[in-house]
Amino acid sequence: MAQITRYEPWTFLNQLQRELERSFESMRSDMVRGGEEMPAAAEWAPAVDIKEKANQYVVHADLPGVKPDDIEITLENSILTIKGHRETEAKEEQEDYKRVERVYGGFFRRFALPDSVDADKIQANYEQGVLIITIPKKAEVQPKKITVKTA
Repeated sequence: MAQITRYEPWTFLNQLQRELERSFESMRSDMVRGGEEMPAAAEWAPAVDIKEKANQYVVHADLPGVKPDDIEITLENSILTIKGHRETEAKEEQEDYKRVERVYGGFFRRFALPDSVDADKIQANYEQGVLIITIPKKAEVQPKKITVKTA
């Protein structure tokens, strides 16, 4: 008996896009680190939103299925690095049909931060599969006006 397979034209393009993003992230990391020894290549990169507010930056990283203990956040030379690992789950197999869309393994993302951040007050929270990093800005020093006196 013939089996009907659903044609999904975007599958190949989506896979190609993920591979290109992984390659570019790796190249960017090489340039940022300036020749330092690189960690093992990431197997996937989580989606990240970065929002700038008046007094802080807020980073939201989608990390469903990642345990908080498996996430490492570092700040070195104004580079914020988020890396970790998501464990594989048992995959279901039905007859000859198999489909796995979720990516497992190591991940990392790096972001250059401006000099205006207060590195000592960065906080990270993990809520329902989303990592939220709050990066406060330094209090701006207001210029002091000096009056010119006449002699």
